[in-house]
Parts: sequence; structure tokens; C-alpha cells
Amino acid sequence: TEGPAADSRGNIYFTDQPNNEIWIYRLDGELELFMDESGRSNGLWFSNDGNLLACADENSELWSIDPDKEVTILVDNYNGKRLNGPNDLWEDPKGGIYFTDPYYQRNYWERTEKEIEQERVYYLMPGQEELRIAADDLVQPNGIIGTPDGKTLYVADIGDGKTYSYSIEEDGALSEKTLFTEMGSDGITLDEHGNLYLTGDGVTVFNKNGAQIEHISVPQSWTANVTFGGRDNRTLFITAGKAIYTLQMKV
Repeated sequence: TEGPAADSRGNIYFTDQPNNEIWIYRLDGELELFMDESGRSNGLWFSNDGNLLACADENSELWSIDPDKEVTILVDNYNGKRLNGPNDLWEDPKGGIYFTDPYYQRNYWERTEKEIEQERVYYLMPGQEELRIAADDLVQPNGIIGTPDGKTLYVADIGDGKTYSYSIEEDGALSEKTLFTEMGSDGITLDEHGNLYLTGDGVTVFNKNGAQIEHISVPQSWTANVTFGGRDNRTLFITAGKAIYTLQMKV
């Protein structure tokens, strides 16, 4: 399981990548299949217009899925070269999309090597089709999340075991790269106080100063991703291995 994202009502959408599916965990606790043949989607995010954005790495594409399940391919290359494999994403308040593009060799690919050597963070400006490089000085970027005010972006470099913060400029460019913590992560999220949640060995929580304040044990060998949802947005939803978990929070 991977890529949890909450819709405006608090229902959680998540991916079952090996089975090529997207599921919904509804407010009443019921599971519902949303889409099969989902492009091997990984990370998800609900856009400002209500569409579901998906990192569909079967063909290294970024998708927008409308409520009728119609798919629009937003991007699938950089300068004519196939992306490595969009993994996780975040949309800023203006509608621009940041996404990570690490390379994980997939057993459903025919290709066996990169077309783009660097594993980067890209930015797709609102209404544009051409990607911009947002960050190309990371080993293997994976988890990504921004603050609600659109001023700070966090990127987990799982390949280097570090997580960084960046300042977001008016034009979407990133500056002031700062080491946040000496820990990488798969997926990441933020709570209302600015605490950052990192995954891997369960869920590890850091305050905004980078000090660890909590560890949530998860009975799986790997915890992939995490987000907030539910009616009051106080349910922590965790994707891990072959399971999903919920935890009622005080934030």
C-alpha cells in the first residue's frame, strides 16, 4: 500500500501498487475500489480543483484523474527524455505541482536503465506543460510535502538518509536548502503545528526545529506513507506493507 491522500470530505484514497489499483477508505470505514489499471500509481494528491493527481510510474507519467475517472496525462518527459518514475507529489496553493523523480527498477518495465541520470525534484507551473528543475542536488528524493502557506517545501532524500527544507520563491523556485534531520523517508506529511512525520521504521515525528518528539510503531517491516484525513482531519492514515492503519490523533 502507498500514496494516501484525503479528499475534501476526509475520505482517504490510497494505492495498491503491485495490484495496479487505487482504493478509497471511506469515512464509515468501508473499502471501495476506485480504479484498476491505475498506471501503477504511487503517490497521490488532491488538487485544488478536486481532481486526483497521481504519480503513475508504469510509463513515468503524472496524471490528473477527474471524478468520472477520466485521465489526463500532465507530463511524461523532461526535454524529450523519459522521466525516471514520478514517486510522490505536492500541489502548492497556486496550483503548481512539485514531484520527486527517483529511479526504482520495476519488474513491470521493459527498460533497464535511466534516460535521465539525475534523480530530481521537478516543478510544473500552473497551466504549463514544460517541466522546470526544482532541485537536482539530491541522491534519491522520495517523500515531499509543503506547508499550507506555500512558503516551505520539505523533501526526503531517502538515498542519502536526510530530509531537507527549502524556501519557495514567488516563481516556484527553491532556495535556502537546509538540513532538517539526518533521516530519510519514503512518504512524509505535516500536522497543524508544523510537526513533520517521516516513514520507514514506523512513523517518526519531528517538531519544526528538527527534534524528534514521537515514534509510532507499525507492525510491518516497512511503513511507506502517511497522511491526515477523516471527518475532523484528526485521523492519521498509514500505508505499510500489505496493510493500512488508522490512529486517532490530538492534532
